[in-house]
Amino acid sequence: MTPTQRSLKLMRERGYTCFVVETWNHFTKQRRDLFGIADIICLGWDEVIVVQTTSYSNVSARIKKITDHENLGAVRKAGIGIVIHGWHIPKGKRKYEVREVDLS
Repeated sequence: MTPTQRSLKLMRERGYTCFVVETWNHFTKQRRDLFGIADIICLGWDEVIVVQTTSYSNVSARIKKITDHENLGAVRKAGIGIVIHGWHIPKGKRKYEVREVDLS
């Protein structure tokens, strides 16, 4: 299961309606995120959250990517929540856990 699939499962368990918004550009061979910062969009009862999902070791790089992005202000102004999910298996355990960072 990929980090994106894990985040989809987690957010759906929390009651959100979710959709993957990261796309693959066949010409440039690059992935493209929604607004340059999000892999998943999640619709709640009265909120919208976008999720950037990654491995635990890449969370700080994703924080930098998002906080430096030109679209961050517009996303925040629109009232869209921004969350990073960093997935890992802690030492001595067998189950994945998430580090969740809220950048809203």
